[in-house]
Formats: sequence, structure tokens, C-alpha cells
Amino acid sequence: MAVSTPAADLRHAAPAPRPRLKRSMGLWMATALVIGNMVGSGIFSLPAVLAGEAGPASIIALVFTAVGALLLALVFANLGRAHPRTGGPYYYARRAFGDFVGFQTAWAYWIAAWVGNAAIAVAFAGYVGVFWGTARTTNWVAALIAVAAVWLFTAINIAGARETGVAQVLTTVLKFVPLAVVGLVGLFYVKGGNFTPFTIHGGFDWHVNAAATLALWAFIGLESATLPAEEIKQPEKNVPRATILGTVATTLLYVVALVAIIGILPQATLAGSSAPFADAANAMWAGTFLGLTWGKWVALIAIAATLGALNGWIMLTARTSLAAADDGLFPGVLARVHGKRGTPVVGIVVSSVLCSGLILYGWNQSFAHRFMDVVLLATWMTLIAYAYAAAAEVVLFIREREMFSWAKLARDTVIASLAFAYSVWAIWGSGEAWLAKGFMLLLFGIPVYVWMKWRQRPAPVASPTGNGHAHLRVPITNSKPPALTGAERS
Repeated sequence: MAVSTPAADLRHAAPAPRPRLKRSMGLWMATALVIGNMVGSGIFSLPAVLAGEAGPASIIALVFTAVGALLLALVFANLGRAHPRTGGPYYYARRAFGDFVGFQTAWAYWIAAWVGNAAIAVAFAGYVGVFWGTARTTNWVAALIAVAAVWLFTAINIAGARETGVAQVLTTVLKFVPLAVVGLVGLFYVKGGNFTPFTIHGGFDWHVNAAATLALWAFIGLESATLPAEEIKQPEKNVPRATILGTVATTLLYVVALVAIIGILPQATLAGSSAPFADAANAMWAGTFLGLTWGKWVALIAIAATLGALNGWIMLTARTSLAAADDGLFPGVLARVHGKRGTPVVGIVVSSVLCSGLILYGWNQSFAHRFMDVVLLATWMTLIAYAYAAAAEVVLFIREREMFSWAKLARDTVIASLAFAYSVWAIWGSGEAWLAKGFMLLLFGIPVYVWMKWRQRPAPVASPTGNGHAHLRVPITNSKPPALTGAERS
């Protein structure tokens, strides 16, 4: 007769439940997360970059890119409604295709996020230099300012999702409203002559294809509401609403601002501008406002934009690693959630340490030029997650039809297929160099995946029959993560 010992009882006892994330973000906080993560530092140079590439025809490029972004937003809205789980693109890819594709998605997105955070922080330091010249002329001072910004919003993220959401709403209002005012008021200052010639290049596409690829960088972040889905109230409703509202609002802002600025500034002036919003404001109103030049007002708006984007992307970085660690594909320490605050403290700190290290590593004179390549590579990796998510929706339509609307099945399948095609086009359009570099970055993740799987190998367990032979006790796992229950959704 076997005798149960306290040690044996302890080994077989159910593990204590992990602290869970808190549902503390409503619709407007989730929408601010989407807008805040999309409207970062890139918007302030976007009109000049597009005008230099395709002239007024860049409006067509932006509209084309906006259509692609809206298709992707509809994909994430559908997936977020059916599966409101932490991890967003990672969760959908793993559910549809299994662990390896799920790991690839998490690996690419996680690296893209914390590398992008370093770029945002460096951009913030650059705009601080408009008011404090030392930050512009002394590289190590700029690096310390960037690192300080990272850890300020690291602390806010650690405090809780609600605190992060409040900061996101505040910074989103501070940047969205002034940019929208410049765009809307600017429409009354448009000069028709600035739209001619409409094309500045020959060829069959007027360089619209290249301009559309450049414009895509400004739309990264449209999926933001899906990653912290388990921290959003009524996620089946609020995740898709926030995704669509945020993407539509940002798209309208971009289109109106681009049309206005192209119409206000002559083509040669715009293409050579380093601050197109400030130049447009000077052309409309001239002089100063409340004692500050328009260049400084734009710098203030840019500071709000970069801080808001940094705040939101620190959140997304940690939620990606949390979801992958929960499934055993990232180190388990990244899955730890602080019981009282309900935040993945370790994941937040680890990503910020890596981000800070990258900033300090590149503090020298050539940092900005070298770092731009890293940022573009990271953005390319985000497109991998978009492609997998769009393909995952079609697979999940087939496998889990009960989770989606039958009445809209044909329409949503077409949308997902078009979104996948658009993502593939954007990846291809980035050029052979980025294709090669991005593929190598994916390959670098394979040893990490193998290591994590090796750690999960079943250990030999002595046979209870006493015949002296060891047998493997292989845990039975469900290859498909369980669907969310009604209680979990509420």
C-alpha cells in the first residue's frame, strides 16, 4: 500500500494561480493607444519625404497605403472580437499555425518594438534640443535624455495599465488636436498652382509605388489595441472599435495634413524642408505665437507625439513577451505579473534595459544614420506579423467558424486575403536588401526557439510497476489554445 508523504502531496498539488492582468482600460484609452502609437515622430517629416519622392502624386500613394492599413485594421478588428487575448498578432499566428510560426511572429514583433522604442526616444531628445542647445550639440547628453524618457514611461507602465492609459490619452490629445488644426485650417490657404505638375517622375507608376512604401511606416501601430486585450474592458466590443476608430482618425489626419501642406508650400520648398509643419504654419500665419516661433510650437507637439508613442510601445513590447512566455516560447520570467499592479514588470524592465543599451551603444556622431537602418529593418519585421495575422484569419475562418459571423464570412475572407496580399506587397516593395536582412533576423531566432523547446523536453520518470525500466511521461497538450470562456470575457 502506497503511503502519501507531504513532499509527494506538494509535488502533485495544483500550482497557485498566477496573478492576472487587470481590465482597467476603456474604449477611449484603447483608441488613444492606437492613435498614439501610430502618430509618432514620423508624421513630422512625412509630407517632405513623400513630396520629394513623388511630388503631389504622393497623395495617391498615401491613399493607397491608407486603404491597405484599413484592410489590416479590419482584420485585427475581427480577430480581436473573436479572440480578445494578450499578444495580438502573436496569439492569432500561434492559434492558426502552431508554435513555430507563433514564435517567429513574437520574435519579430518583440525585437521591432524595443528597437523602435530606442528610435522614438532618440527623436524625443532631438526635439528637446530645439529648446536646449546642449542636447543637440552634445551626443552623450542627448543619449541620457533619451534613456531618461524610456525609464520615465517604464515607471508609468509598471504602475499599471490605467496609469499608462491616462498618460496615453493626455499625450494623444496634445499632439492630435494641433496637427488636425494645422491640416484643417491649412485647407483654406491651399494654392492650386502648387499641385502642378502633379507628377515629377516619368514611368508607369510616377514613383507612387516607392512613395506608398515610405508612407507605410506612419501606419505601424494600427494593431495596438489587440495586444493588451485582457486589460481592456468588454474587449469583444472595445478592441475592434478602438482599432477601427484609431486607424480611421489617424488616416484622416494624414490625408488632410498632406493635402494642405502640399497645397501651401511650393514643391521645391516642401521637398527640401526639414520641418514641413512649421514651414506651413509660417506660410499661413508668419511671425510668432505666444512668444514662440512656429518651429518651436511644432517641436512641442513633436515632444508630445514621441512621448505618447514611447509610452504605448513600451506597453506593447511587454505584452508580446508575456504572451509568448505564457506559452513556453519565451523565458518564463517574462510571464511574471505583479499581483497588485497587474503588470508584467519583468517584461517591461527587460525590454527597457535592451532599449537603453541600444541608445547608449550608439551615442556617438554616426548613431542617427546607423540607427535609421535598424529602425527600417524593425518596421519590416512588423510587416511579417501583419502578413501572418491576415493569413491566420482565413485559417481560423475555416477551423473555427463558430467564432465568426456566417453572414459576413465571404466578405471578411476577401478582406483578409487582400490584407495579406497588401502585406506581402509592402514586404517585397522594401527592396532586396531589406528582404535579406529581415530573413536573417528571422533565422537568428531559430536557435532561441530550439533552446526553448529543448527545455520543455519530457523528463524520464521511473515506472510505477517497479520493473526497473524508465518510461517517458509525455504531457498531453492541446495544439490549439482554448477559446475564451464567457467569464473570462467579462
